[in-house]
Amino acid sequence: MTTRYYNLYRYSIPVDSQLILRDRFLKRREGLLVRVQCRNNEGWGEIAPLPGFSEESLEMAEIQAAQWLVDWNEARTRNEKLSLDGLYPSVAFGLSCALAELTDRLNSEGNYHTAPLCYGDPDELYGKLAYLSGEKVAKIKVGMYEANRDGLIADMFLEAIPDLQLRLDANRRWSLEKALLFAAKVKPAHRARIQFLEEPCNTPELSLEFATQSGIAIAWDESLRTPDFQLKKEPHLAAIVIKPTLIGSLERCIELIKKAHTLGLKAVISSSIESSLGLTQLARMAQQYTPNVTPGLDTLDLMAYQVLRPWKGSTLPLIDLDSELITKII
Repeated sequence: MTTRYYNLYRYSIPVDSQLILRDRFLKRREGLLVRVQCRNNEGWGEIAPLPGFSEESLEMAEIQAAQWLVDWNEARTRNEKLSLDGLYPSVAFGLSCALAELTDRLNSEGNYHTAPLCYGDPDELYGKLAYLSGEKVAKIKVGMYEANRDGLIADMFLEAIPDLQLRLDANRRWSLEKALLFAAKVKPAHRARIQFLEEPCNTPELSLEFATQSGIAIAWDESLRTPDFQLKKEPHLAAIVIKPTLIGSLERCIELIKKAHTLGLKAVISSSIESSLGLTQLARMAQQYTPNVTPGLDTLDLMAYQVLRPWKGSTLPLIDLDSELITKII
């Protein structure tokens, strides 16, 4: 009989004091680290529900993950595999990554070429892009201020950096009227360099209408997590943005990627503000399944520390299991 071992840890690390999620400040990023072992192999995963976005709390995820690990260990006595179906998205993703590492199904090479997040300062963006090779693509969060202001800023970036391509994310904050106010401030000649605008309007139908009227490409993000949503080809739909912590297991994410590619859509792997452990796994996933697409993983600098595994090029201090910021649960 093959012996299996598992551990579950909880981390809590400070983040940028100005980080706002769904109109509230996030002062600490908290999550779970799971380790599974079998013979001489081991795998790690991160379970980190995102406050304001995930359906499950960290406490709910911890209870479910701990029970699944017990069941997984007991399943060995029956020589059975234990399904991830029905688990919370963050739990399913973290456990699936741990199992993928355990069985050597997640490649070691990662895509660390990220799209930098920008907050309105062209000079700051110039500095970030100066260190990037290949595609110059950046991401701007919109929808938190006046729509016409967001449009002016996007247009300013595109005017100032002629080879820049932008990704924008509105998180469904706009009405159709406000979204069109945004578009009116972006010169028609610049609109083609907006790779996509994620979920500009309150509903997918209004987002599609916005794209038709403005000619600006859109992407699905929240819609992917709507019950009964069916991904299909739509006019001006350019991409889907996959946040695995909010979607579910690695296998579920791969299904979405394959479906998008079949429809001729770009699939972008994106962060839910995971620790460096989770981010490095997302980078590996991006390289393996979306090799020619820049992922959206520029969130590590919001953290005060890296956790267990370093992000390529980061100078943030790295903490390990001995840190007071990590607590062993199992």
